Amino acid sequence: MLRRLVGAFDQAAAIVAGALVVALLADVSLGAITRSLGDPLIWTDELARFLMVWLAVAGWIVASRKRLHVRIRFFQDLLPFRVHRAVEVTLQLAMLLFGALILVYGVGLVAKNRDLEATTLPIAMAWMYVPLLPAGAVTLAQALHELVAAFSLRASGESARVEGPSA
Repeated sequence: MLRRLVGAFDQAAAIVAGALVVALLADVSLGAITRSLGDPLIWTDELARFLMVWLAVAGWIVASRKRLHVRIRFFQDLLPFRVHRAVEVTLQLAMLLFGALILVYGVGLVAKNRDLEATTLPIAMAWMYVPLLPAGAVTLAQALHELVAAFSLRASGESARVEGPSA
């Protein structure tokens, strides 16, 4: 059941990312068209900034879940197994801390900007920081899963690299 729930989350994240790309394209196109007609819609620039932040975080989540983020393992793969695993555990602990910090500071930023309204849109600036919450939570959960996987590796030839999306 957990695997299906994680799969549904991954699919929803990809759908959200796709919808954000379409929304950003529509917003920027609308802004360009109205500017070329001499009657620009001023709010399209600010909306584009919000959408870019949300899209960047959606891309972060999708890439993290599919393990498509940039990670250079050349030197780590040259290390003896025990050192390789120790490096992996250290990296995942750092990612766990990073995810927790993003989540905690994201909550603070949302709270601090809750009462501040955007310049041209009738929404709170807190919405600029809301994507940090799922990003921090997903980063934390992904690091926890990969930390458990790193501890469960055996020196008997089992790969130190976990392939594909993880639960």
